[in-house]
Amino acid sequence: MKNLLQEADNLVFMQSLPEASCDLIYVDPPFWTGKQRTSARSPNGYDDRWPDDIADYLAFMEPRLKEMHRLLSERGSLYVHLDWRAVHYVKVLLDRIFGRENFLNEIIWAYRTGGVGKRWFSRKHDTILLYARHAGRHIFNAQREGEFRTDGLKQDENGRLYKSTKKGRLYFHADGPTMTDVWDIPFLSTVSLERTGYPSQKPLALLERIIRASSNPGDVVADFFCGSGTTLVAAAKLNRRWIGCDRGEEACDIARKRLAELQTKANA
Repeated sequence: MKNLLQEADNLVFMQSLPEASCDLIYVDPPFWTGKQRTSARSPNGYDDRWPDDIADYLAFMEPRLKEMHRLLSERGSLYVHLDWRAVHYVKVLLDRIFGRENFLNEIIWAYRTGGVGKRWFSRKHDTILLYARHAGRHIFNAQREGEFRTDGLKQDENGRLYKSTKKGRLYFHADGPTMTDVWDIPFLSTVSLERTGYPSQKPLALLERIIRASSNPGDVVADFFCGSGTTLVAAAKLNRRWIGCDRGEEACDIARKRLAELQTKANA
């Protein structure tokens, strides 16, 4: 499948795609905020208001999640990015569609932003639900980051750190500890060079981590709420094929510009 970015209603667009055509799907849908999400760069943004409240929101999400299930390959995975407002409702919906046995992780993306909660703990994380099309057959490449605690460890004759166990020396991986389901990745600041001006833009580092973990070079990565195109840019940088869709003209214009700039740099 060729790289494709489509301005369209994502349900209609997904219905036009062949079954099992995506190896990884990441979506960052509306969060059920009850607001019109806009910015200076994107005055129209997108509408996150739901007349019938959570019932209306779930009625919107359910057929789209069913299509994502249909589109995943046998080794594919789905990441659904939400926050405290709707994630618990959508988790129940996904359990029905995918089967609880195919739930893999509740990933906590912890970010550092301003603001202090005065009546409750400050809300400084999003939740990303991870499901496999078929758990056990899915692609997963363990990721490593950070440093081990080295207090009291011994060094061998080559300076490598280890600790002694009943089975002998236990050496620590040179690339650091295996990542857990809690991710500390900074949110995009208001002055970040990565910012496009599109509301709710996510950092490239977040999408690059997801793509590395759940796909291989040449695989098809899809985002059906692609917004400013972060998923598509990350996929292109990591040598994956990509499919994107958004119903907003402004969003697609920004995404196309980012992809064109990436291609220009690659050709330079």
